[in-house]
Amino acid sequence: MSRLGLLSLLSLLGPWGLLSLWGQDSTDPMTQPTQWTQPTQRTQPTQRTQRTHTSVQKVELLKGWTAVLPPRSPGSGIVGVYNPEAVIPPQCYTRTEGRFNPCYVCHQNHIPGRENRMNDARLQRAYSFSQAGQTNRWRNLFEDRTQRATAISDEAIHAWINDDNFSELAGRLEAVQFRGYIPRLQNLADGAAAFDEEGFAKDGSHWVAFSYKPFPSTFWPTNGSTDDVLIRLPAKFRRTQDGLYSREVYKANLAILEAAIKGFESIGSLPIDETQLGQDLNGDGTLGRIHAITRPASYVGAGNATRVEPYVYPHRTEFLHTVRYVGVDTDGSITNARRMKEVRYMRKRDFLSKTILAHYYDEEYQEKLEGTPPHYPDRGHAGLYNKMGWLLQGFIEDKDGRLRFNTYEETMFCMGCHNTVGSTIDKTYSFPRKIDGAAGWGYINLRGMPDAPTLNEQQGEILTYLERVGGGTEFRNNPEMAARWYRADGSVNYAAVAAAQDVYELITPSPARALLLNKAYKLIVEDQDYIYGRDATVSPPANVYEYVDNNVAPTLPPDKIYAWDIRLNWAAGRGEALKQCPR
Repeated sequence: MSRLGLLSLLSLLGPWGLLSLWGQDSTDPMTQPTQWTQPTQRTQPTQRTQRTHTSVQKVELLKGWTAVLPPRSPGSGIVGVYNPEAVIPPQCYTRTEGRFNPCYVCHQNHIPGRENRMNDARLQRAYSFSQAGQTNRWRNLFEDRTQRATAISDEAIHAWINDDNFSELAGRLEAVQFRGYIPRLQNLADGAAAFDEEGFAKDGSHWVAFSYKPFPSTFWPTNGSTDDVLIRLPAKFRRTQDGLYSREVYKANLAILEAAIKGFESIGSLPIDETQLGQDLNGDGTLGRIHAITRPASYVGAGNATRVEPYVYPHRTEFLHTVRYVGVDTDGSITNARRMKEVRYMRKRDFLSKTILAHYYDEEYQEKLEGTPPHYPDRGHAGLYNKMGWLLQGFIEDKDGRLRFNTYEETMFCMGCHNTVGSTIDKTYSFPRKIDGAAGWGYINLRGMPDAPTLNEQQGEILTYLERVGGGTEFRNNPEMAARWYRADGSVNYAAVAAAQDVYELITPSPARALLLNKAYKLIVEDQDYIYGRDATVSPPANVYEYVDNNVAPTLPPDKIYAWDIRLNWAAGRGEALKQCPR
């Protein structure tokens, strides 16, 4: 840790708090040693080992591994890691050719008021890789899976994606005394069926589903995955000041948080009975049943001592993100498949002020200038600490499709999006992109969702992306999107895009493409070589560099560099005047 980072933590936590943060308190399940215990002789008699392995060695071991915990890592940091720049996602190696810019949705400069000070809009203009990063180590991109994929029958892949591989995970983790977060949400494989009409989990776990516009374009179903995201606030935000659970308190605090993260003074909400809160939240001078709130200075109920911080989540906020195969119903509709590729979990382990976070951004920038490879504290079962307050933990399919805990490097991959880009709000993507107000509480649904523009732009976000990127994916390798939304000369077919009814029509694939991409990804599962990439490509994309020379690679001219806001103008998407004004 640099001197600046140490001083920052000492000023915030004191010396004893610093020791706790770095895993010295073994009674805290969120701060466990770097190397986790292997499955016992009783639970996995054929796979017990005292050795540690590099990431490349583990790929071969994982092809025969059936335990829910993977082989041991050789240590924290970059020891034994195959790709020291695993935080650079495959999409960053796209050929821009001096005119295509898929980079703008990630790389942005600081927006006043926000905690994110990555200030990396310069990465839109030119490639700026470290020496290690100039080599594209995502070699799965360059594998041709055409023959292997076509050898899988449609019936076999249908059966695969319709199987529930989530429900057993909790029991398997408990059997090996797993000390991190254990996902237990009942019927989550069934998607919307696990939640009520307001988005609250029916099992009483207090997870809340919300509907959001998928981030361009890796998470568009047409490019190989579907997903959902859930949020859960700490217990005090769900209780009255007397300590009793109150759904009204919870709904109010969720609305307050939404306004805060989006930087809005007010926002629509689920119906809230103010008389149960004893607080006027919409500012009309009376207590009644309301459908909108004006953002107060603090949260309500037992959380009333917590100040509302714009663009920052409260301490111990949690997110659960499932990445799934592309489901295909019997009528050809595209859905979220039951089978999950990954289960990702984020927990705000530490609340750091914007001042402290600014120091960390400065520190990270200095490390990049010095060519220091990225490294993140390994919290064992609790995952990796991104050094910005969040713990990230994940589960991914083993070779038989059963979910297992991530290896260090598999989780390090997640840091590229949840730590090192300038466009996020407090390291998150989906919640800032939630449909405003009551309409956005409930399981994700792309049907009927308008192509709302981003804030401060006039036309639909997807249409704008198609213009700027020149394709329906960063790699410009989606022939179906090209046929639907582009003319033969490569220009956008504006009439076709305008005729699309909703986001569902714009970004979902045909059943044939969905099944083919599912087959391609299943082959990566069988190979267990996630460290070489997770993109569901069938044939190698032509528009991707295997090696980038920063000094000679084409740069983008000033008119191809764009300012962009991750938030969406949902009111404009409905053809209405903007009602929520950013502060």
